[in-house]
Amino acid sequence: MIIMLIYISIFIGAFLAVKVFDKFRTKHTDFTSLKTVTFGDESAVTPNRAASIISVIAIFMIWGAFTGSKLTPLHVPGPFSGEIIFTYTAMNANGETDDAQVWVDVYHQGEVASKEEIATGDGFALNDKARIKAWRSGLIKVKRNDKNYKEKSYRVVAINGKPISPGGEVFIDNARISMTAKGTLNFTPEKGWQMEPIWLPSPEAVWSRLLEISSDGYRDSTLLEHLSASLFRVIAGFIAGAVIGIPLGYAMGLSNWFRGWFDPIVEFMRPVPPLALIPLVIIWFGIGEEGKIILLFLASLWIMTISARAGVSGVAISKIHAAYSLGASKWQIMRHVIVPNSLLEIFTGARVAMGVCWGTVVAAELVAAEKGAGMMIIAASKFQMTDIVIMGIILIGVIGYSIDILMRMAENYLVPWKGK
Repeated sequence: MIIMLIYISIFIGAFLAVKVFDKFRTKHTDFTSLKTVTFGDESAVTPNRAASIISVIAIFMIWGAFTGSKLTPLHVPGPFSGEIIFTYTAMNANGETDDAQVWVDVYHQGEVASKEEIATGDGFALNDKARIKAWRSGLIKVKRNDKNYKEKSYRVVAINGKPISPGGEVFIDNARISMTAKGTLNFTPEKGWQMEPIWLPSPEAVWSRLLEISSDGYRDSTLLEHLSASLFRVIAGFIAGAVIGIPLGYAMGLSNWFRGWFDPIVEFMRPVPPLALIPLVIIWFGIGEEGKIILLFLASLWIMTISARAGVSGVAISKIHAAYSLGASKWQIMRHVIVPNSLLEIFTGARVAMGVCWGTVVAAELVAAEKGAGMMIIAASKFQMTDIVIMGIILIGVIGYSIDILMRMAENYLVPWKGK
């Protein structure tokens, strides 16, 4: 919730700052600027590059701030580390009380414990020492070295002069101390707002892991082999889905018979998630490459079919009538009117289908895959190697985004009349 509020605040602040800056910037003249009506016109809305850059920087800064990254200047409060000393009061069977101190060393992963000895003190309550990892809590059995601590009525009755009993708790500087039902102290140092590396590693930790796997590989395969395997499966499944889905969509958009025959099948399969088909794909096609590609083929097939059908159905009838009046044949109408006007919907569907394929490949590689980005993510998650998981997610996102950019470039080249 805190991260969301920070992100929203940055978004609003950046929006206002860019708007103020635009007022003093020299206006440029292009096709969009000459339009008299722009609200609601998709062609008049282009990505604001400043917003894109600020968005990426904001996400990176928030990531670094909540992980204590050395790459970002600002950080939210992190977990306490260092030494905490508190005093406990013990009561023996005779009702006598005595005080002793406990030195708690709160440390981060990899820090070496201090070998400094402490004086045990006088009386029946003796000083003690404990070591607890940051972000963690731990039981401190302060009675274990006290004299006559095995007496049934021997107990701890106060922390830093504040009374405590089983089920109660006391707050001290940088820590909370609670007492279990058996009278043992549970020590919890302040965790702050930063994320523990096991939940969210810092950017430099992910980068370090990327360099390591790039040079040494992971699970007997190089990083390039993992990414190439996933990319091949995605592209093969997507192309197969497009090759069959686009002609099927055209047929459904042009023929009542094809529309009636295939409409129940398409509309039935469209809402079924590809992950639900994994058991059947394994039973029918096995656990090899064929099964994975077929699963990705099914993930893209229905999207491409519906987008092609929508493209055909969306062609303005006035254009068809105009072509007929000029003496065009059905083939010429198909080639010069229907196909060019349906390309917009097809490219939109292709971009959606590619995203779905990338989302499905992780599940497809869950089944007996030896290589692949999804396999790498799943294998690392079993050992809580979060840095590898995030690295894999980022690489999949970067590759997917790169493919989407290529599709946009192809769309701009093949459909230059878009929005005009």
